[in-house]
Amino acid sequence: MTHSTAATDGAAPGREDSHPTRTRAGTSRAFAWMLVITGAAGLLAAWVITIDKFKLLEDPDFVPGCSLNPVVACGNIMQSEQASAFGFPNPMLGLAAYAVVIAVGVSLLSGARFPRWYWLTFNAGTLFGVGFCTWLQYQSLYNINSLCLWCCLAWVATTVMFWYVTVHNVREGFLPAPRGLRAFVGEFAWVLPVLHVGVIGMLVLTRWWEFWTS
Repeated sequence: MTHSTAATDGAAPGREDSHPTRTRAGTSRAFAWMLVITGAAGLLAAWVITIDKFKLLEDPDFVPGCSLNPVVACGNIMQSEQASAFGFPNPMLGLAAYAVVIAVGVSLLSGARFPRWYWLTFNAGTLFGVGFCTWLQYQSLYNINSLCLWCCLAWVATTVMFWYVTVHNVREGFLPAPRGLRAFVGEFAWVLPVLHVGVIGMLVLTRWWEFWTS
C-alpha cells in the first residue's frame, strides 16, 4: 500500500515526521480499493453461505457445493452450534458488516476524509471481526473438525482489512505508536497480514497433515 494522501488539519508545514494531532484523513486509492475488494470478497462468502444455509434448512439432505471431502465439509460447519453464535446465522452478520466496508471504500474513492473518531470506530469494528474469525477458526479446526472454503475466504478478507486499517491509523497518528514502529509499518505494511494469513494456513495444514499428504 502507498502512503496515505490524507490532508492534515492544523498541521504545521514541514512537521510531517512528528505526526501532529490529525483531525481528518482520507487514504490512497490503493487503500480504498483494498477495502472495496476485501469487503466484496467477504460479502460474496457471506451471501453464498447464507443461501446454502437456507437450502439446508429446507432440505436436511442438501449438500453444499463446497462440501468436497471429509475435511472440506461446509455442511458440517453450517449445522454446528457455532454457526449461530449470536442466535442467528453468522453470515447474516457478515452481510451487513462487509457491506459497510464496501461503502467506506467507495466513499474514500470519491475523496471522502473522515475524522479520527470515525477511523478508530472502523478499526474497532475490524478488530471485532478478526477476533470473531479467530474464534471461528479455532472452533472449525479443533471442535467441529471441518473446514469451509467460503469461511476461509471471509477469514482472509477480514484479516487483510484489519491490518491495513490498523496500519493506516498508526501512520496518521490516530493510534499512538513509536516513530520506529510508524516507519516500519509505513514501509512493510504487507508483512503483518501476510504473516497472519500464513499462520492460519500453517494451522490448517498441520491440523489435517495426514489427510493432505495421503
